[in-house]
Amino acid sequence: MPATPEIPAGWTLTASGLQKTCQWKDFAEALAFVVAVGRIAEAANHHPDIDVRWNKVLLTLMTHSEAKVTQADYDLAEKINGLTPAAVRGEVQRLSEGRAG
Repeated sequence: MPATPEIPAGWTLTASGLQKTCQWKDFAEALAFVVAVGRIAEAANHHPDIDVRWNKVLLTLMTHSEAKVTQADYDLAEKINGLTPAAVRGEVQRLSEGRAG
């Protein structure tokens, strides 16, 4: 039986999947974070559930096709953890200029 991967920093394993709540300065930063997460998720072809509440973003990772948390979820969590504040600020700038990419 393979070992269970270590839960990435800042994430919690719940019945719903791997979860992490991130708090930002305001809605613009929260939205920029979501866009940055979306870019990572698209590249990985693995997509989190995302709930935005003004300056808070709840991410939930679960492989829905398998109805459980898989290695792909742990890998995506680690990639999301690699997002830097500078990357989020870059998304804020692009959004404020009306540019998507």
